[in-house]
Amino acid sequence: MTFDRAGEPGRTFLEALHARAATRPRSLVFPEGAEPRVAAAVRNCIRDGLCVPLVIGHPDAVSAALRGAGCDPDGVEIVDPFDPVVVERTLAWLTERRAGRGDPPHRLEAWAGDPLMQAGWMVGVGRADGAVAGCARTTADVVRAGLVAVGLQAGLTTLSSSFYMVFDGTHRYGPAVLTFTDAGVVPAPDADQLAQIAMAATRSRERIVGDEPRVAFLSYSTKGSADGPAVELVREAVQRFRRALPTVAADGELQGDAALDPGVSERKAPGSPVGGRANILVFPDLGAANVSYKLVQYLGGAVALGPILQGLRRPFNDLSRGATVEDITSVACITALMAD
Repeated sequence: MTFDRAGEPGRTFLEALHARAATRPRSLVFPEGAEPRVAAAVRNCIRDGLCVPLVIGHPDAVSAALRGAGCDPDGVEIVDPFDPVVVERTLAWLTERRAGRGDPPHRLEAWAGDPLMQAGWMVGVGRADGAVAGCARTTADVVRAGLVAVGLQAGLTTLSSSFYMVFDGTHRYGPAVLTFTDAGVVPAPDADQLAQIAMAATRSRERIVGDEPRVAFLSYSTKGSADGPAVELVREAVQRFRRALPTVAADGELQGDAALDPGVSERKAPGSPVGGRANILVFPDLGAANVSYKLVQYLGGAVALGPILQGLRRPFNDLSRGATVEDITSVACITALMAD
C-alpha cells in the first residue's frame, strides 16, 4: 500500500507530513524546553521551516540545550515559567476556566506555575496555535493540562487519542500509515465513548493524513463468530458511529486479519464496506490498543507517532516518553496540521 495523497504522488507519509506543515508554519509551544530531544526537534523545525517554536523553561537551561543541539538561542522565543506576568496570566485564565469547580486557591496557584498549564494558557487564548509535550512528563499530566487549560470541543464529552503507526517500504504492509485508537486515554470505553473515539479519529485522520478513512472496530469476534458483552458493546458502537457519520466506510465487529487482509475479509466478512483495507483501527479498550501499538512498534518496526490527543478545542499533543528527536519533529508537524 503506497501512501499517495492528491498532488503528492509517491511521497511517504513522513515526507508529505513535513512538506505540508512547511507550507503554513504555525506557532507551537514546547513546555519541556530544557530537554535535549526537544531542543534538537526545535532546531529541526526552525531549519526546515516546519513551525515557529516557543519554548518554555529556565532561560539559561533552555539556551544551553539549544546551543548543545546546534541552534542559536537568540532565534527562539524563550518563555520563563517563573516570570510573574506569565504566572499571573496563567492563573487568571485557569481561574476563569475553573469557575464554579471548587478548586482550592493553592491548587490553581500550583497549576499556574506548571509549564504544561502555561502552555495550555498560551494555546487556550490563541497566543500559540498548538502545543507538543510529554517526552519528560506523563500522559496523565499532558491530558490534565489539555482538559483544564484548553478544554473540549463543543458537543464532545470524551477526550481520546490516536497513534499514527508509520511503516516504510521494507515492511510487507508499507509504505503506509495506520491509525490506532484509543491507546492513551480512555481505559474502558462504553459504546457511546467508543463511537466518539472513532469519530474523532476519523476527523483527525482526514486532516493529518488526508486520505479516505476506512474504520474497523476490532474485537475477538468477526461478524458473530463469537459472542459476549464485549462483542455486543462493539456492535452498538458501530451502529452509533454509522448514524453519526453515515458516509464513512466502517465495519465491525472484526478481528485484525479481517480488518487488514482483503482475502481474509472476503472469507470472514463478505461484503464488508472496509473490505480488509482498514486504515483506522478502533480497539475495544485501552489495554488492547496500548499493548498492540507497542508490539507493532517494537516487533513490526513501525514508527509510532503520538498519542495525538483528539477532541480538544485546539491541538495540545502528547509524546511517548521514549520519543526520539524525529518523533517530536513529526508530532510538531501533525500538531501544525491540526491547527488548520
